[in-house]
Amino acid sequence: MGIEKRIYKTNINQMLRYLTLIFYGVFGIGCIYAFLLIFCFSTFKIPSDSMEPQLQTGDQVLVNKWIAGPRLFNIFASMKGKRVDIYRVPGVGQIKRNDILVFNYPHPYSWERIEMHIMQYYIKRCLGLPGDSIRIEQGFYRNNHTKEPLGNVESQANLSRQKADRMPDGVYRCFPFDSTFNWNVHDFGPLYIPRKGDRITVNQTNYKLYKQMIEWESKDSLSWKDSKVYIGDKQVRQYQFQSNYYFVAGDKTENSRDSRYLGLIPEEFIVGVAWKVWKSVDPYTGEYRKGRFWKNIRNN
Repeated sequence: MGIEKRIYKTNINQMLRYLTLIFYGVFGIGCIYAFLLIFCFSTFKIPSDSMEPQLQTGDQVLVNKWIAGPRLFNIFASMKGKRVDIYRVPGVGQIKRNDILVFNYPHPYSWERIEMHIMQYYIKRCLGLPGDSIRIEQGFYRNNHTKEPLGNVESQANLSRQKADRMPDGVYRCFPFDSTFNWNVHDFGPLYIPRKGDRITVNQTNYKLYKQMIEWESKDSLSWKDSKVYIGDKQVRQYQFQSNYYFVAGDKTENSRDSRYLGLIPEEFIVGVAWKVWKSVDPYTGEYRKGRFWKNIRNN
């Protein structure tokens, strides 16, 4: 009986050692996976055709966080809908024009203000960097800092041929949806894209263009009273931006909800740069698109 007890005890100890090794192995893999998701890469499923032909509905893309730098914030508070401070670890590169960006949708609850919802993402092409001015001429995007083509020029040509009276008002009219500007998908801007540290005079024009951005940064309301501008109860004549902003657009210009409607995207909303299509499934047939496996994402 003594020998049997020793054998039984030995078996129990071996089993406990194996279970401990398995636990630490799973825990270690989980930590590595979490590290990669937070600091290196994430995945995003393409939900619509707004980025065709470059990205198709059903594509799953790898998003590189190293270029702009990974974000750090209280994810649990954010998931409860609370406003959180967002910090960005310095990246190894810079966002460039025509990069395809994944970012948090800036209007999850209301078109009247910028807010972040951690579970709502968009993917669009960056056409304007901080310090650029963007305009649309006859449906074609123009940037004051480059003469290179921006976005899908063929799709822009298709849009330029469409008649304004054939478009729904909600499609034709653009940000900031104000009769003072009357901007639309054929004629837009120029719109200056603020960079961190820029200082502007808060006149009536800038009040209408940058109201949502100033409210997002200041965490207070911006109001126009008796030809004066107030942040909360404090009158302001100038404002210095605390963040960089970006202008983004879909490649399928005729069918994309982008900065023409959303306005500019705060830098802290950007998750990263789309890098590769790692998997693609046809949403109608459920079949894998083998030709798109590990496909590079091209920046025009």
